[in-house]
Amino acid sequence: MSLLLIDSASLWYRAYYGMPDTMVAPDGTPVNAIRGFLDMTARLVSTYNPDRIVACLEGDWRPTWRTDLFPGYKANRVDESGEEEEPDTLGPQIPVLLDLLDFFGIPMVGVDDYEADDLIATFSKNEKGPIHVVTGDRDLFQLVDDKRKVRVIYLAKGFSQQEIVDLKWIENKYGIPGERYALFAMIRGDASDGLPGVRGIGEKGAAVIANTFTTIEEALSAAKADDDRLTPLLRKRLIEGSEYIAIAPKLVHCALDVPLPQMEIKVPTSPADLSEIYAMKEEYGLGASVDRLIAALGW
Repeated sequence: MSLLLIDSASLWYRAYYGMPDTMVAPDGTPVNAIRGFLDMTARLVSTYNPDRIVACLEGDWRPTWRTDLFPGYKANRVDESGEEEEPDTLGPQIPVLLDLLDFFGIPMVGVDDYEADDLIATFSKNEKGPIHVVTGDRDLFQLVDDKRKVRVIYLAKGFSQQEIVDLKWIENKYGIPGERYALFAMIRGDASDGLPGVRGIGEKGAAVIANTFTTIEEALSAAKADDDRLTPLLRKRLIEGSEYIAIAPKLVHCALDVPLPQMEIKVPTSPADLSEIYAMKEEYGLGASVDRLIAALGW
């Protein structure tokens, strides 16, 4: 019973930037993100033929429990009103897209004070594989598990150049044991999320540590003990970064205990009435994008 987990915001951002802004509804409303999201979802369903599917949403893109730990978390993305910065023509498309997905019967879920990543991680922990996680973000590489057949469909280069991330892919890409990606990410940091990592240690130093230790606490203990598996500079940087290291695991690891609602996550069967979908197709000029998803679902 394969499961497809969609990092929805990641997908619609890539749809928005990957489709021309000349795609508009009859009244001139931009629909490029909507059409791109529908097209990509159709291709994902056709390619991976999942038995179950969930579009995971941001209950909170900056959860309070993460900003309480580290106020700088994603602060680089906050606009003057305190909201997440996003293109002016993307925001109005999201409610329309969500309504359309609802009419299609695509299961959607968001939980207050949790990011979509946390929902995806909890589903990945609780559900049986094979599981494919669809995202354009590296954060979710920490969930890859070959034994449980949890893989990431990585879309950073666009849908046509998607990469299937397993433990070997991570090893080849970063030169570390694949299951230690979260440790590597804690030390390296992530500028897109405003996370500094351990200051003064870049990707190469993070890889050295991830190849030598299994946890960040173990690496810090080794530094304090003058362990010669670490260079003097790495020992110094780890000790100087001990305050950040204390919060890094909770900050970087996805939550695995999100209180998910009871819900059916099967791929939807054909509804008795397609009129609402066709009405939205007409109103927003969604053309073949709607038809492709209908065909992919086998309706």
